[in-house]
Amino acid sequence: MTKQRRIMKLGAFWYPTGYHIAAWRHPDVMPGAGVDIQQCIDFAKLAEKACFDFIFFADSLAVKGDDWHVLSRGAHRYVGQFEPITLLAALSAATRNIGLIATASTTYHHPYHLARQFASLAHISNGRVGWNLVTSQNPFESKNFGNEIFPPHDERYKRAEEFVDVVQGLWQSWDADAFSYNKQSGEFFDVRKMRPLNHNGLFFQVRGPLNIPACPGGPPIIVQAGTSEAGRRLAARTCDVIFSAQYDFLAAQQEYHGLKQQARAFSRDAGKPAIMTGILPFIGSTEKKAQDRYEEFQSLIDESVGLSFLEMQLGGIDLSHYDLDGPLPSLPLTEGSQSKQQRIVSMAQEQKLSIRQLYRHLAGSRGHKLLIGSPRKIADHMEHWFREHAADGFNIMAPWLPGGMDDFVELVIPELKRRGLIRSNYIGSTLRSYLEM
Repeated sequence: MTKQRRIMKLGAFWYPTGYHIAAWRHPDVMPGAGVDIQQCIDFAKLAEKACFDFIFFADSLAVKGDDWHVLSRGAHRYVGQFEPITLLAALSAATRNIGLIATASTTYHHPYHLARQFASLAHISNGRVGWNLVTSQNPFESKNFGNEIFPPHDERYKRAEEFVDVVQGLWQSWDADAFSYNKQSGEFFDVRKMRPLNHNGLFFQVRGPLNIPACPGGPPIIVQAGTSEAGRRLAARTCDVIFSAQYDFLAAQQEYHGLKQQARAFSRDAGKPAIMTGILPFIGSTEKKAQDRYEEFQSLIDESVGLSFLEMQLGGIDLSHYDLDGPLPSLPLTEGSQSKQQRIVSMAQEQKLSIRQLYRHLAGSRGHKLLIGSPRKIADHMEHWFREHAADGFNIMAPWLPGGMDDFVELVIPELKRRGLIRSNYIGSTLRSYLEM
């Protein structure tokens, strides 16, 4: 029996104006794209034409920060854009093949409500949806839900563990053929094929069953990005895809093998979860043209915006009293993303970056792998990480939209196809079937 060829997985990350923090200021970018449904549809159709596995929609349940002046200059996104679950319903009707993944927090949702929403989307899209599970890193979100105190990191993950179990249990409420719709006998569904959950846990009490039939093609896929010890355990046990934010090849390779080994300990199927690294590509016909394009966007970064972004990435730590041209000070662990904070601190130390150099680099890449170069150079990097098992695929974070995504589709996608790394057409009909290739 021949072994199935491994195919690189590709996600298209939707940030309305692009992933670079200052992209909205560029003359080629429409700053109000976040509430322009046609812009969203055009992006989805472009990604679908290129046979991306899915589009990914991040989210936040709050405006991030208290300094309204800084925020008004574009310091943090998720201001002026659609709620992603609602958007997925619209895009389900506008596309036929591509997967659609939306973010929803286990800290501020209830599992029954979320399970029902995603099951509904699974039916609307014919099995093309996924849930990006987050525990919420943003302390400002808690103030929108009546909580002045941000829940501690470990407590958020304990709740998330139980939350996922409840959601997955609810998605198994019915056998695929439970709804008989038998007009002659009068039986709408077969009660023998119904499984009430009867969950009674620390955080949730949920009877079930879910009041919608089983999802076509199996339950929605689950995605997770946390790489703290608690996040790794949750992802290894329950998730289909892990988003990685590694910059360094050896660190990425080590993380890859560690997560796969951890998943095997939970008796997961071979290959699960798929590990996908975020990359932000600036592409040019020559190295100089790519670098010039990057510097063009870097010149648009507002200093207050860059510093505020770094402070938020570090978990809300105030750096305003430190010399911006000096080194990053010793930092306490916060209740935000601890793994992200540790990666940033390590990068600053290893590269001997000042606070100013650090915020400029991070604001330009928003904490992900920055690639600058020709289509061939971008493809070389992706192929190396893929073949050497540092990643199963990549989440493409176009620096600006629509042009950055146009460049990737027109210039890099053909190179990846030429090397036999990605598919030329969709095989299967559900997001789960794409990711299992």
